[in-house]
Amino acid sequence: MTPLRVGVVGSGFGGAVHVPAFRAQGRFEVVAIASPSRAADVARERKVPHAFASAHEMLDAVDLDVVSVASPPFDHLESVLAALDRGKHVLCEKPFGMTVAEAERMLAASEGAGTVCALAHEFRYTPARLATKELVDNGHLGALREIESTTLLSFLLNDRERAPSWWFEAKRGGGITGSLLSHQIDQANWLAGRPPLRTLGFGRIANPVRRFKGETFAVDVPDGAFAVLDYGDGLIARLCADGTHPVESSTLAVHGELRVAASSGPDILDVTMFVIDDEETSELTLRPQKHANLAAVHPNLPTFVALLDEFAAAIDGKPAHLPTFADGLATQRVLEAVGYPGLS
Repeated sequence: MTPLRVGVVGSGFGGAVHVPAFRAQGRFEVVAIASPSRAADVARERKVPHAFASAHEMLDAVDLDVVSVASPPFDHLESVLAALDRGKHVLCEKPFGMTVAEAERMLAASEGAGTVCALAHEFRYTPARLATKELVDNGHLGALREIESTTLLSFLLNDRERAPSWWFEAKRGGGITGSLLSHQIDQANWLAGRPPLRTLGFGRIANPVRRFKGETFAVDVPDGAFAVLDYGDGLIARLCADGTHPVESSTLAVHGELRVAASSGPDILDVTMFVIDDEETSELTLRPQKHANLAAVHPNLPTFVALLDEFAAAIDGKPAHLPTFADGLATQRVLEAVGYPGLS
């Protein structure tokens, strides 16, 4: 079978995860990378044949089947539309866009292109998330009442130095709301099986001034983001992503009228899972993480390659379970309701 030729847009996460993930999956061949700053350096480091300053230049110069957009959020609309205009399959990083209007344009363009398009919500493919989804879908928990998702991290504590970048600028789509809460929104919608009817929430800035190498810079994006989603029919979700905690942890609990499925641990990739009812608490033995051996290269690679397995299957016309552009639009509506990319 002829490999699918991939061009990656973005030299940060794109170089660190997208390039090795596409290579590891086996169905793809990474032939180009585009970035206005570091494309040539990453191409040399990762042994990618071609480097360009933009997605447009890459698409003009190289024959591609797939464009993987791993650039910052402010570039997603331009790069995704450029790829779809050329009839390419597209994988786009989260958050989908900067606004609901951008997400709607990209979804409409994908429908017109008729290609396979997906969002990079790779954390759907952890063993605990897959087991939780299975318990929900088979009715084991009973009627769902609450989805509780909490991610506590320390990387934005006041004493942690962070280099200034787009990530700390609202006008460029930075902050924890887009980077982490978007994953939690997607997982809640996926587990609920539908988008919410209404959203309440906000972002907060605990540390508006940060330090780096003896200098300071102002921050206008949240270091904590919080949302309550109402799905109707008695189901709500409570979501928290906070980067200012001294102890890191990740918790997902789905509360049904019969049982609770709960997974918790130091991070989303390292959790223990339990099923709890009024008589007992049972620890579940989870299936091994698919592609677990790749974690030595980057912690995100196993789940990302699992996502690419589904992406490749869809391109080959086989049944697949993917986070779609329509899912991305649903998530974008929630993000906008809680103030992304600025503060409400």
